[in-house]
Amino acid sequence: MLQLENLTALRGQCPVVDTVSASIGPGELIGLIGPNGAGKTTLMRAALGLIAHQGDSSLARLDPMARARAAAWLPQAREIAWGLSVAELVALGRLPHGRDHGAQGAEAVAAALARMGLENYRARIATQLSGGEQARVLIARALAQQSPLILADEPIAGLDPAAQIETMEVFRAHADAGGAVLCSLHDLGLAARHCTRVWVMDRGRLVADGPPATVLSRALLADVFHIRAHFEDTAQGAVFQALSTLQR
Repeated sequence: MLQLENLTALRGQCPVVDTVSASIGPGELIGLIGPNGAGKTTLMRAALGLIAHQGDSSLARLDPMARARAAAWLPQAREIAWGLSVAELVALGRLPHGRDHGAQGAEAVAAALARMGLENYRARIATQLSGGEQARVLIARALAQQSPLILADEPIAGLDPAAQIETMEVFRAHADAGGAVLCSLHDLGLAARHCTRVWVMDRGRLVADGPPATVLSRALLADVFHIRAHFEDTAQGAVFQALSTLQR
């Protein structure tokens, strides 16, 4: 669903993303993790062809409408500019499918609202909702797009714990149904528990790629995140807890 070959994005002469090669296939929920400033957002924007880059991205090669049908983009900024109802805003996710006002479009919007627990919000004005509620509406818009791949930049930031877990479960269901999700996260516990793989970015480079239990080693946590943590596979699933910081 996404193939990157030596993807590089520069700020002046400085590589913010430095020769990243990776791929995403159906059924994968990939957590994109790394410190602030590691290049996570820039990587996703370059992969989508939204900023100038070197190297190759299979998505960036597509024309805009084909790209929108292939991948839904949920940026970190959550600005809702228009006073639309929640249902109208979520229906904007159908734009890549043309004048889709029929049964299929209505069903996609209804399903997206239901998956984000927003059925009773249909008629509410989106700009009048709380920040967390607006975040859920924008995730629903991405789901209504029905693109196989979802790229989401810190989609759970600002959500309460229940909404964070529910959102990760929605993404996992999308992957289990044959789609794929790449989402940047700062909560390593949610990444460890819900993601099939993690990509670790550090200073513009992809320094690790694999299952959370393999990647989130003591050495990597110290080198990249400068923390000590407890990671255990339990009968209830993976449990990760940061314990203390280490000297940089």
